[in-house]
Amino acid sequence: MKTESFRGRDFLTLRDYSREEVETILDVALDLKRRFAIGEPHDHLLRAKTLFMIFYNLSLRTRNSFEAGMTQLGGHAHFLDPSKIYSPALEGMERAYETERVSDVARVLARLGDAISIRCYGAPVGWVYGKAQEMMQEFARWADIPVINMECDKYHPCQALADILTVKEKFGTFSGVKFVMSWAYSPSIDKPRAVPQSAIIAATMMGMEVTLAHPKGMELDDEVLAACRANAEKYGGSFKVENDFERALKGAHMVYPKSWTAVHTFAPPVGDRDEEKSREIFERNKEWICDSERMALADKEAIYMHCLPCDRGFEVTNEVIDGPQSVVFDEAENRLHIQKAIMALTMR
Repeated sequence: MKTESFRGRDFLTLRDYSREEVETILDVALDLKRRFAIGEPHDHLLRAKTLFMIFYNLSLRTRNSFEAGMTQLGGHAHFLDPSKIYSPALEGMERAYETERVSDVARVLARLGDAISIRCYGAPVGWVYGKAQEMMQEFARWADIPVINMECDKYHPCQALADILTVKEKFGTFSGVKFVMSWAYSPSIDKPRAVPQSAIIAATMMGMEVTLAHPKGMELDDEVLAACRANAEKYGGSFKVENDFERALKGAHMVYPKSWTAVHTFAPPVGDRDEEKSREIFERNKEWICDSERMALADKEAIYMHCLPCDRGFEVTNEVIDGPQSVVFDEAENRLHIQKAIMALTMR
């Protein structure tokens, strides 16, 4: 397909992109990964371009993969800590001499650089589900340069593409691959839904046999589930929800146990912001841990995946994440190559 269709576009959710466009991103990522591996320079692709990165939340892989990626493409990434600038805020969430309206920040940065990337979820938006995605959409509305989602409260599209790139490398195909996205226990109840929601959107878009597994009370966004069912109907494969962890794992080719928060953690109108209710659900389901016995239920060639950071001893045991079936560090490396592809395509 013509790559001109990517130029200047925002990258907020995979739902804004077609399967053909996603396949193009994967192809470009693999080409850039090959060039990186053999030391072939590609710093001409975004020479002298600037990416502004706004992080409301902690980051290891995302920040460093974007910064390294921009350097390798010939550009520069500016790290913006909201506590050290006038923090961008939506109308109605402003505080005098502490914040600056998103519309103003977006237009200023658009005059100075070539793209804006944002990570925001949870406490910075008062745990109002969808508010961080709304902030990113507001940036996109006012900025005439691409806006890239580095994770919000609904979506983490860069991670999802790194996940499916890893599947492609390990299995060579998506057809017939059984992809299990599962909840896992964590002592922390404050983990966004973005990773699992984007993972199942990407997996169903590529036509995999997708199972979403979680205990009752850990349901994901109905809008996302509807999109996954529509993807399965359009692209083949399948999509189902399972409340039994071990039954979900049987015969799986790809096992992805990851904690996310219960709906009670969110503030109204989506939840009731009741941490006690969330904690009760979590503590009832401590057995949702990926150990060697659970991995043995999967296909003998199954791989273990996690976006990282993981809660060792809670979400997964050391023997699994450090074992031969684990591909978590391949997955982490693929963040670099996927994000380079996204930037190279949209920021030209």
